[in-house]
Amino acid sequence: MALTPLELPADDWIGWLDERGPGQLDVARAAIAELKRSDPERVLALWNDAAIARRNAGAVAGLLSSVHPEAAVIEAAEALEVEADRYSTDLYLDTDVYAALNRVDRDSLDAGAGRVLDKALQSFRRSGVDRDEEVRNRVRELEERLTELVQAFSRNIRDGRRETRVPASALAGLPTDYVESHPADADGLVAVSTDYPDVLPFLTFSTDPDARRAVATTFFNLAWPVNDEVLAAMLAARHELATLLGYPGWPDYDAEVKMIGSGAAIADFIDTISAAAEASARRDLAVLAERAAADGETVIDLSNWRHYYELIKRERFGVDAHEVRRYFDFGKVHDGLLTITGRLFGLRFTPVEQGVARTWHPDVTTFDVSYAADGAPVGRIHLDLHPRERKYNHAAQFELVAGIVERQLPEGVLVCNFPRGLMEHRDVVTLFHEFGHLIHHLLGGGQRWLRFSGVATEWDFVEAPSQLLEEWAWDAEVLRLFATDAEGAPIPEALVQRMRAADEFGKGLLARTQMFYATLAHRFHAERPADPTAAMLDLYETYSMVKPLAGTHFYAGFGHLAGYTSAYYTYMWSLVIAKDLFSAFDPDNLLDPTMAGRYRDAVLVPGGSADAADLVEDFLGRPYRTEAFERWLNS
Repeated sequence: MALTPLELPADDWIGWLDERGPGQLDVARAAIAELKRSDPERVLALWNDAAIARRNAGAVAGLLSSVHPEAAVIEAAEALEVEADRYSTDLYLDTDVYAALNRVDRDSLDAGAGRVLDKALQSFRRSGVDRDEEVRNRVRELEERLTELVQAFSRNIRDGRRETRVPASALAGLPTDYVESHPADADGLVAVSTDYPDVLPFLTFSTDPDARRAVATTFFNLAWPVNDEVLAAMLAARHELATLLGYPGWPDYDAEVKMIGSGAAIADFIDTISAAAEASARRDLAVLAERAAADGETVIDLSNWRHYYELIKRERFGVDAHEVRRYFDFGKVHDGLLTITGRLFGLRFTPVEQGVARTWHPDVTTFDVSYAADGAPVGRIHLDLHPRERKYNHAAQFELVAGIVERQLPEGVLVCNFPRGLMEHRDVVTLFHEFGHLIHHLLGGGQRWLRFSGVATEWDFVEAPSQLLEEWAWDAEVLRLFATDAEGAPIPEALVQRMRAADEFGKGLLARTQMFYATLAHRFHAERPADPTAAMLDLYETYSMVKPLAGTHFYAGFGHLAGYTSAYYTYMWSLVIAKDLFSAFDPDNLLDPTMAGRYRDAVLVPGGSADAADLVEDFLGRPYRTEAFERWLNS
C-alpha cells in the first residue's frame, strides 16, 4: 500500500491538533503498556512504536507553536509541547520500561537493533532512572520547568517585535524597493522593525550613523529585560539537573552525546579557533577601522560593521550589493534551488496545489518529492519563507513527520523570513543552508527505527551537510542557472568571482564573531553569571573584534540559548567537517551528480544509523581532517 502524506485540516486546527497530539500520545502509552507485559523479543518493536507516536505529537506541537498565525492555535500547540515533554520525562523515569529494555538479549540483535537498544538505555541512564525516588521526582520537576522556560524564552523573542522610528532621510543608500515599502508618516519618520528583512538591510546600507545606532540598539535589546529572569531560571535549572545526575555541569552533560564529548573540549575548541582566526581577524578589523575613520567614526561596533563591510566589498572588490541583488529575484531563487538540488541528488519536486495540500498560511508552498529515476516517493516539503507577526523570526527546518519505511513518509518544513522581491546574496546562502537540513530530513527518512530517522546524527555534525550545500550558492555556473536580472541576463561570471573574493575578506572577523556566540552559550551555562550583561561585555572584549553598543543586551534575544543550549560551537565544529567534505568535490564541476549521489547515499540517506565520524569516513575513504578548514581560514 502506497504511503500518503499527513492530511492537514482545512480550518479546525485546534480540533486537528487535539486529535494528532494527545491522540498520538495515547498510542504511545498503549504501546508502552504492552511493552511492559511482553516477551523480550517484542520489546524493541513496541519501543519503536511508542517512539514514533511520541515524536509525531511533539513535531506538530513544535511546528505550530512557531508558525501558526492564530494565537489560540499557538497556545494549544504550546500546551501540547508541555504535555509531550512531560510524557517523555515520565517515560524515561519509568523503572519498569527500563527493566524491560534491560531484559532484551543484546547478543541476539542485528547491528541496527543493537544500536537502538544501546541509545535507549543511555537515554534512560541520562534521565536518572537508576537513581532513587527523590532524585527521579526532582528530575521530573526540573524537566517540566525547563519546558516552560524554553517556551517562554522563545516566545518573548518571537512576540517581542519592536520598531524604531527614524527620519526618512536615513533611508538614503537603501534599495528603491526598500524605500518604497517604508513610507514616511506625517512627522517625516519611517518605522524600521526588528524583522530581519527590515533591520539587516538598514544596518548594511543606511548612510546615517545615528539612525543605524538607534535601529541596532533596538534590535540588540530584543526580548530585554523580560528574558533576563527567564534566562537565569533556565540556566539554574539546567545546572541543577546536570549536577543531580552526577555531571560537573550542563556543558558536560550536554556534550556527552555529541562528537566533542565534554564541556572542557568545548572551551578548548573555542579557544583554538579563536587563536587560529586572530591574525586574519585583526587584519580585517584594521581595514574596516581605516574605512570608518574616513567617515569620522572611531569604533567598529554593532551599528556599523555591516555597513563598512559592505563598503569594503564595493570599493575594494567592486561588489555593489545593489547590483548583486537585482539578479536574485525570490521566485527565481526558489525555483533554481529546487532545480539544482533535484539535479544533484536525483530528486523531482512536484508542486501540490494549496487546496489539495492545505497549510497553516497562504504563503506556504508545498511539494511532493520523489526520486527522478523511478518515481519512488521520498516525502513532502512545505516552504514558509516570508515574515509575519507571531511567526518564528529566524531560519530553521522543522519536522512535521519523521520518515519510517513502510509506515509514514517524511515531511519537513522550511521556516525563514526572506523578502518577497529581490534578495541579498546572504539570504540566498541562508536558503541553501536551511534547504540542506530539509534534504537531510527527507533522504534520511527511510529508516525502520525512529531513532535513526532524518537529521538524527550527533548534534555537532548536524550543520555540516547544510554548510556544505552553501558552497553551491557561490559557484558561477550554478548561479547562472537562476540568477538573472529583470531582462533575463544571467549574473556575470566576473561578478561572481568578485563576490567570492569579497566573501574571503572578513572570514577571520566572522569566525571570531561565531566564537563569541559559542563562548557566550558555553560560559553562560558553565558559570550562570549573576550579571549577564557584565558577563556578555567581558566576552565581547575577549572574543569579538566588533564592539557592543552601550545599553544593549544581545543575549536576551539570542534564541539559540534555548535550543542549542551550551552547544552553539557546533556551527564551527560542523564547518571544519563541511570543508573536508567539500574537498572531495570537483570545484570546476559542482553540478556533476556522480559525486553528489555518492555523498547522498553515504552521508544523508543513513540518517543516524551510524556515528557521524563513520559516515564521513565512508564517504571520504578516510577519517575527517582539519587541513581543508585551516587552508580556507588562512588563505
